Amino acid sequence: MEIINSVSQQLSNSVTQMVSRQRDFFLTNETKSIDFRLKQLKKLKQAVEKYSDDIYDALWRDLHKCKEEAFLTEINIVLNEINNHIKNLKKWARPENVKTPLYLMPSKSFVKYEPYGVALIISPWNYPFQLMFAPLVGAISSGCCAVMKPSPYSQYTSEVMQKIIDETFDKEYITMIQGHRDVNQALLAQKFDFIFYTGSPDMGRVVMEAASKNLTPVVLELGGKSPCIVDKDCNIDFAARRIVWGKTINAGQTCVAPDYLMVHRDVKEELLQKMIYYVKKFYGEDQQQSHCYCRIISDKAYQRLTSYLDEGKILYGGNCDAEERYIQFTLLDLGQLSIDNSQQTSAVMTTEIFGPILPVVEFDYINKVSDFIAQRPKPLALYYFGNDEAAMDVLNRTTSGGVCINDTILHVANEHLPFGGVGESGMGKYHSHESFLAFSNKRAVLKSSNRIDFVMKYPPYDKMDWIKKLM
Repeated sequence: MEIINSVSQQLSNSVTQMVSRQRDFFLTNETKSIDFRLKQLKKLKQAVEKYSDDIYDALWRDLHKCKEEAFLTEINIVLNEINNHIKNLKKWARPENVKTPLYLMPSKSFVKYEPYGVALIISPWNYPFQLMFAPLVGAISSGCCAVMKPSPYSQYTSEVMQKIIDETFDKEYITMIQGHRDVNQALLAQKFDFIFYTGSPDMGRVVMEAASKNLTPVVLELGGKSPCIVDKDCNIDFAARRIVWGKTINAGQTCVAPDYLMVHRDVKEELLQKMIYYVKKFYGEDQQQSHCYCRIISDKAYQRLTSYLDEGKILYGGNCDAEERYIQFTLLDLGQLSIDNSQQTSAVMTTEIFGPILPVVEFDYINKVSDFIAQRPKPLALYYFGNDEAAMDVLNRTTSGGVCINDTILHVANEHLPFGGVGESGMGKYHSHESFLAFSNKRAVLKSSNRIDFVMKYPPYDKMDWIKKLM
């Protein structure tokens, strides 16, 4: 026990010193220079390009993620994010003039964007490169220092990221620390100026509780059960293709993947047959042999996912290989929608699936679907296939972090849209300008004249009638 306590104390001391060194460097004000930030963004871009082959190899070893998918969902997203910040940083960081009311004249008002300070970024394993480096771009762009903590489950990608960070940045500016729960605990015991966390809602609560002790602002990018609704007047072919793609990319291990499918009874059979057709078109008759089909991250996740297969009737799929951690894309029929039945209590309908298993629920009236979704925790995404009028009605009756109408996942790819959750699925937004804003404090500044004074504002307030008119 003494040895364990000694090791824990050493870790705590090491983390404390690391954060202290970053705080000292931040207080030199060097990171506040726009030229400094742009230089660091360009260095990061060069490093990503230099190690792109290593990143591809690591993602294959961690997740069986093919090079094409790794480019589209990891490296390209990060490079585009860097390029966008390089292009727009000077404009974003410029003080923003705002109106000054007449009763405060003669004065000038503006908002100054300044970095929070030392930021902690904790990322998950499912998109280990993108979800670590995309927030880092926002930290650099805003002028923060950053401590980065990757997931231990994606160990090969974490090793490459560690190499990139160590070779590119000074540790007192940006550093990465690896480890398991003990490292998380040591980090969350520190006083950071900002915390950016991506992961599960349960861990999000732990992060928020730790942050509350120091009143540290947070962005929590969590998950949830994102519904996918297919109404009777949709384009069946498009819906089937887009749902299959959204659910099978990264083997369903995506926070915005369609989590369960609600389909109108009139088109259910046709949709499911089309989905099966597109699964085979994308991955062949044997998905396990496809170089494009990912694997489950761990044995624990594999066991959890396969336990869901007993909770409904398997319409398609269900084949598994524990040694490879392979699970075939599976359609699981849960019957007709009924808010009062076991659909609300079964694990497959109460837990974020995070895998290639898609429960299917049949409905007859779209209002019942909206009511069902509205009574559950707010999801990270919502997908609707059908006509525009019905789509807007569903949007008005429900809440989610983001929405795609007649598509899946692609709202995340639009740099002009904020990305983030609401309620159970998170708080705060990022991507592009929103990332710059997430790591920045909007400092309100009022600059008054030192030549003219508005004397009516002072006691004994004998000009109150005039003041009321001005206000």
